[in-house]
Amino acid sequence: MGSLRPARLRFMPAPATILIGVLLIAGCTALPAQPAATPAAPATQPAAAAAVPTYSVQEYDLPAYPHDVAPAPDGSVWWTAQGAEALGRLDPGSGTSRLIPLGAGSRPHGVIVGPDGGAWVTDGGLNAIVRVDPDSEAVDVYPLPADRPNANLNTAAFDGNGVLWFTGQNGIYGRLDPASGEMEVFDAPRGRGPYGITATPGGGIYYASLAGSHIARVDIESGAATVIEPPTPNQGARRVWADSQGIIWVSEWNAGQVGRYDPVTGSWQEWKLPGAAPRAYAVYVDDQDMVWLSDFGANTMVRFDPASASFECFPQSPTGNVRQILGKPGEVWGAESGANKLIVIRRQ
Repeated sequence: MGSLRPARLRFMPAPATILIGVLLIAGCTALPAQPAATPAAPATQPAAAAAVPTYSVQEYDLPAYPHDVAPAPDGSVWWTAQGAEALGRLDPGSGTSRLIPLGAGSRPHGVIVGPDGGAWVTDGGLNAIVRVDPDSEAVDVYPLPADRPNANLNTAAFDGNGVLWFTGQNGIYGRLDPASGEMEVFDAPRGRGPYGITATPGGGIYYASLAGSHIARVDIESGAATVIEPPTPNQGARRVWADSQGIIWVSEWNAGQVGRYDPVTGSWQEWKLPGAAPRAYAVYVDDQDMVWLSDFGANTMVRFDPASASFECFPQSPTGNVRQILGKPGEVWGAESGANKLIVIRRQ
């Protein structure tokens, strides 16, 4: 792997004032699962009846268009301001948000919080991985190799060794070792499409290929990717997330489904989201192994209970268009790209 030291940018953060959105109570009636072509038996059998959780929904206005969102351990919330060449940082307590410039030409897509506490950004405009320090807000830029231009970087995840893996829709995936600055980029086995990516509890890496309609398991030692085919052809696997048992959940964009892949048995299950024309954009599994999806078609956040194979819906703003969701215990956050807001669903 070639060694790439970061180019460092420093700045003074620009303040921006926003208003806290009106508190909304989710009023969407729980809807039963609609089975897809594959068997839709419950993913797991409940051991005993559990109390039904209740939720509240709150929105925060932002000064710019958000694409991805990541709550941080210190209580702040990072979000990518794709059109503003910046990373946003929200204080949920005060409702204030500010923009941290990432550099001329920046077009940040994904953001996650790393094991070091930093915000790690996949920046398609800079064709680089960017880190923002949570204390100083200093910006470090790790460019892709010169022979890998226009990767169209999307999302990232850390493996069990602290190495950052990332995807690019123009047919690549790669890894960055933050300790050494070494980066390596690989050709995806079927070309265009790598988009969502996740790490399992055991530290393994899987990515989803939107254009390729498959997921892939990455060997973190060799870097080789093995294609895994979902049962539904051309389903448009967009994002992936691993639950506490290492089960891989997939948002199937074209099919409007959520898929479940068991790496131990190699088996699949798929469920159609409620409604006439669902479009499953993102997927996230919370600390209670409830599966959350953003339905772009219905402009709704959806909670899927694997034990009962049932859905519950939480409306967004009328023009919300949540593209990505992430969370922490008791909270699920979404980036409402169409409404310039963040949405949070809190378990009561």
